[in-house]
Amino acid sequence: MKFTIGWLKEHLDTKYKDNKIIEKLTDVGLEVESFENINSELDSFKVAKIINSEQHPNADRLRVCDVDIGEKNTVKVVCGAPNAKKRSFNSLRWSRLNNTKKIK
Repeated sequence: MKFTIGWLKEHLDTKYKDNKIIEKLTDVGLEVESFENINSELDSFKVAKIINSEQHPNADRLRVCDVDIGEKNTVKVVCGAPNAKKRSFNSLRWSRLNNTKKIK
């Protein structure tokens, strides 16, 4: 049987972490075959608000956007999406280059 840990926590009065819940289920004879934490797969995604969007000076199909990703300062993102408009919300996937700059 498959179910989410969130569903299980709705039916249990517990503040245990996920691994402790799995351990307790095993202790009472309910074998947990596998556990997948999908949150770690989503860590590189951020919801961002486009503050400003302008045509890229050197490319017809690109836009330069000032983006609020919930940090202190806005960041500049070069985007090829035609729907990248001012005041719109988008999901962005980020990664790091040399632990100093974020790239999409």
